[in-house]
Amino acid sequence: MTALTLELPPELYARLRAEADRLGRPAEAVAQEWLAERLDTPTPAPREDAAPESLSDRDRSTAALRAAGLLTELGPEGKRRAARSRATLEEVSAALSRAGGKPLSEIILEMRGPKE
Repeated sequence: MTALTLELPPELYARLRAEADRLGRPAEAVAQEWLAERLDTPTPAPREDAAPESLSDRDRSTAALRAAGLLTELGPEGKRRAARSRATLEEVSAALSRAGGKPLSEIILEMRGPKE
């Protein structure tokens, strides 16, 4: 195995440590897994002649989320599960409608609490 030394800003390292602690794994293992997942899933590069304003809203949003570290690709297990799924969008939508209750976004906002 080859060793790699990274210099991370303190806030990025703190976020990595917090996630590793949440998962109960060493930060190095989490970083290695993320790199493997990211490198296993190539992202389409924008055309060299494409100006940022010519990209679709979706492409610009995706790029912004990825740059902020807020977008990840499915890991190997998630990809396997997705490949096995035969549910249609209509079936999933109907199942979610039957579930009732608050939307997940509202639950998350409540769990976060008020902004400071």
